[in-house]
Amino acid sequence: MNMAMISANGWLQITLYFVVLFVCVKPLGIYMAKVFAGEKTFMSPVLGWLERGFYRIAGIDPSEEMGWKEYACALLAFSFLSFLALYGLLRFQNALPVNPGRMAALPPDLAFNTAVSFITNTNWQAYAGESTMSHLSQMVGLTVQNFLSAGIGMAVLMTLIRGFTRRNAATVGNFWADLVRGVLYILLPLALILAPLLVSQGVVQSLSPAIVANHDKDIKPVEQLIFLGPVASQVAIKQLGTNGGGFFGANAAHPFENPTPLSNFLQMLTILLIPASLCITFGRMVGNVRQGWVLLAAMTFIFVPFMLFGVFNEQAGNAKFSILNKDQATITLLSSGNMEGKEARFGIINSALWSAVTTAAANGSTNAAQDSFTPLAGLVSMAFIQFGEVIFGGVGTGLCGMLIFVMFTVFIAGLMVGRTPEYLGKKINAFDIKMASLAVLAPHLAALIGAAIAVMFQGGQPAAGNPGAQGFSEILYAFSSAANNNGSSFAGLSPNTPFYNTAIGLAMIFGRYFVMIPMLALAGSLASKNAVPRSAGTLQTTTPLFVFLLVSVVVMVGVLAFVPSLALGPIAEHFTMIGRGAM
Repeated sequence: MNMAMISANGWLQITLYFVVLFVCVKPLGIYMAKVFAGEKTFMSPVLGWLERGFYRIAGIDPSEEMGWKEYACALLAFSFLSFLALYGLLRFQNALPVNPGRMAALPPDLAFNTAVSFITNTNWQAYAGESTMSHLSQMVGLTVQNFLSAGIGMAVLMTLIRGFTRRNAATVGNFWADLVRGVLYILLPLALILAPLLVSQGVVQSLSPAIVANHDKDIKPVEQLIFLGPVASQVAIKQLGTNGGGFFGANAAHPFENPTPLSNFLQMLTILLIPASLCITFGRMVGNVRQGWVLLAAMTFIFVPFMLFGVFNEQAGNAKFSILNKDQATITLLSSGNMEGKEARFGIINSALWSAVTTAAANGSTNAAQDSFTPLAGLVSMAFIQFGEVIFGGVGTGLCGMLIFVMFTVFIAGLMVGRTPEYLGKKINAFDIKMASLAVLAPHLAALIGAAIAVMFQGGQPAAGNPGAQGFSEILYAFSSAANNNGSSFAGLSPNTPFYNTAIGLAMIFGRYFVMIPMLALAGSLASKNAVPRSAGTLQTTTPLFVFLLVSVVVMVGVLAFVPSLALGPIAEHFTMIGRGAM
């Protein structure tokens, strides 16, 4: 692939994005470390009274610690109650206030799918939000869960960090305190900063009903509904919390949700902001900041080549035009490259970069039609998802996933030299590796088994809008996205059916909680151990060699798990595209 395909302006956009991102990670990472350590910050005088008031009203003692089982029970109970509340709201939204569009109640299967989607931080949407959800459902239901599900992800990460820092401890923290601090001191202030910035760019923030616009078309008048709503407030937290669910069905491609290049840049920046900064939080909390930079470097070294590969393939365009001796730039009247499914105000670079960012971060929002990307660019998005919330990943859960792979790496390195593996002074035993293996295998199994069932049974086949390899890619992408809590989809799939609403809902549950529970068990195991002193045989985990080993393990697991299925989907479609046969 010729790197010269990307213009100087394109390189500038990509470089600017990473420069601004990496400038922000250190101060935010240090701030978050102080928040979760219970230290005073500049926000304590502003929000401390609110935190203390919440504890008093709820009868919570934030200093009362929990073992990992108690922590897990609290997490599951809270998630289940959140599901019931959201499911009930969606089922009865037609009878509730703040419904200027008079939206009907959601059917049981769609309400189940949507409630599961938002409590698991997936934000899979089998509906068009503007024509399905009332303003109350959008604000009190979906937006609230965007805060809470992201807070839960950070809470689980805190238990794993405490597992490495504590010695002979029976507890891993207090779920309620971790959840409250993450939402109140981190997510809420950032959202309050971002939302007005988005409004300044033209993102809608209103409680008004849809506006009816009349147009004269061929003499016959045509009515068009222009939907309004509390968009900016939802967009802010959907990006910050790596949720991704849009107010509009077109998501970030809609001009009311993402109107300008600046709003596009701000939203892309905030998608990776917290996941990247949490690496610095980790280093600060374990007392070795270099450990955090190593993890961030490993994520970046995987992300950048894959992202550039996707950008190059989109910039190269569709090979069918060359076969037909046609100039794609002349046909699109815009630029060379694949402009199908993209907004002209963003272009190829920002669309391909967004696609990589949103799938690497378990965000799932889109500013272009994923289904219209070239096969290999679509493969990049699918591969990022299938790595399993590791390359940046979701808020909290992404770094948890990378720490799991760190443990695999030191375990493999220990086997190579015949030494018991250790990381940050904690020996890694058989139980730890079993829990880590469960956390890695759960989303892979949910994705592959779900896709296999969908292509084998009549209930799953008709939803694919295209035959052959592309249709299989649509189904595989959907279950990969659900099981790894991403939420994006290939637009050719029509998943709002009882079969898909149920199957994808189950995949989201499996991919969320069958990962979190082993992680909590792992945190409890690590916390109960004493530290072992460093020796000459201790593996150095802050060197370029360790980064290389870690990246190799992450890529190897992803390749072993999904290459066979990818060969049947985007890879097969690519070879069809570059051949002379029909696509």
